[in-house]
Amino acid sequence: MSRNFLAIDYGSRRIGLAHGDDELGIAMPVPAATEADEAERLEHVAREIRIRKITTLVVGYPVNMDGTCGYKTREVDAFIAELEKRFALPVVRVDETLSSYEAESRMSAKRKGGNDARARKAHRRTGEIDSRAAAVILQDYFNASGVGGNAFPSEPDLLL
Repeated sequence: MSRNFLAIDYGSRRIGLAHGDDELGIAMPVPAATEADEAERLEHVAREIRIRKITTLVVGYPVNMDGTCGYKTREVDAFIAELEKRFALPVVRVDETLSSYEAESRMSAKRKGGNDARARKAHRRTGEIDSRAAAVILQDYFNASGVGGNAFPSEPDLLL
């Protein structure tokens, strides 16, 4: 039986989301939870869990470059506790160091005109960068776990 994963890149304003399964082992971004209210963002996550029949949550875990945990880690820990309470699904923590930077860099490379500040701001506001970062987190998890037919698949075209 296939396991379905939902990756979460938590933010206090936006929650980036990506999904994948253990058969293919390829992470794909889905629209971010960008609702103004925190309860609505959690309901957005709940809908994705129901629709995609998610069996495991993979949450980006903020670790400082020196390996220590900071204030953001405590915020994510509280969010994970809420996820565990609300959904009763296993939660895997994955180091998210530089995931947003990597997602934004990939987008800049594909964008005509290069690294335009207005385009970056628009992508940030829509949550596209957050969901692409979630896809990076999930793909890192798949690669490290040997999930899918190929432990190191080529980068999928990450489109929302």
